[in-house]
Amino acid sequence: MNIAFIPVRGGSKSIPLKNIKIINGKPLVYWTLKSACESKCVDEVVVATDSEKIKETVLSFGFNIVKVYDRNPANARDTSSTESVMLEYINYANLNPDDKFILIQATSPLLKAEHIDGMFEKLVETNADSIFSGVREKQFHWIETPKGIQPVNYDPKNRPRRQDFSGLIAENGACYINSVKNILRDNCRLSEKIEMYELPPETAYEIDEKQDWIIVENLLKTSNR
Repeated sequence: MNIAFIPVRGGSKSIPLKNIKIINGKPLVYWTLKSACESKCVDEVVVATDSEKIKETVLSFGFNIVKVYDRNPANARDTSSTESVMLEYINYANLNPDDKFILIQATSPLLKAEHIDGMFEKLVETNADSIFSGVREKQFHWIETPKGIQPVNYDPKNRPRRQDFSGLIAENGACYINSVKNILRDNCRLSEKIEMYELPPETAYEIDEKQDWIIVENLLKTSNR
C-alpha cells in the first residue's frame, strides 16, 4: 500500500490557522489533498492534525480516500520534528513495513498529482530506497568559514556562463517517499540510496510568511488548478 501523509498543525504563528486559510478560492490544505487523491500511485491519504477546525475542514471536502488522524499535541509543537508525527502514526496504525510512505507538505500547494506519480516511478525505476522533490538553483553560493567567506559551487576565477552552469539541487520540502521499514529503522524521511526528482522552479516557494502567500496565490491562479 502507498500512503500519502500530510501533517498539519493548528498552531502557526506567522499566519494563524494558515492550513485552512483561503488561497485561490480554497483552504490551503485542499490543494495538496487534491493532488494526493488524484495521484495514480496513492492508495490512502492521511491528514494528521491537532486542530478540530482543520479536521472539520478536511472532512468537508468529501475526498473518498482521505482520513484524519488526531495527532498527539506533544508532536504538534513549534519545536516538534515532522519525523516525530510520522513515527507516531506509523506505530499507531501498525503499518506494513513494506508500505510506501509519501510525506507531503501542505504548505506546498503547487505540488501536482503528476509530480507525485513521477517521483514514485523514478523511485521504482532506479531501485532507490527513498526520494525527495527538489528544484535546481543556478545562483552562486558562498559559505562563511573560520578562514573567511568561501565559494561553495563555483570558482570565482573561472566564472561559468549561466547556460553552462548545472547549479545546485535544493529540497523544496514538497514531497518525500520512503518505505515504512526504513523510516522505523532510521527515524528519518530519507534513507540509504536516495534519489531526487526535479520539479519546476516555482515549486521552490513554501508558505511560511505572509509574502510567500501573495506569491504562491498568484502562481496558483495561473497554474490551471
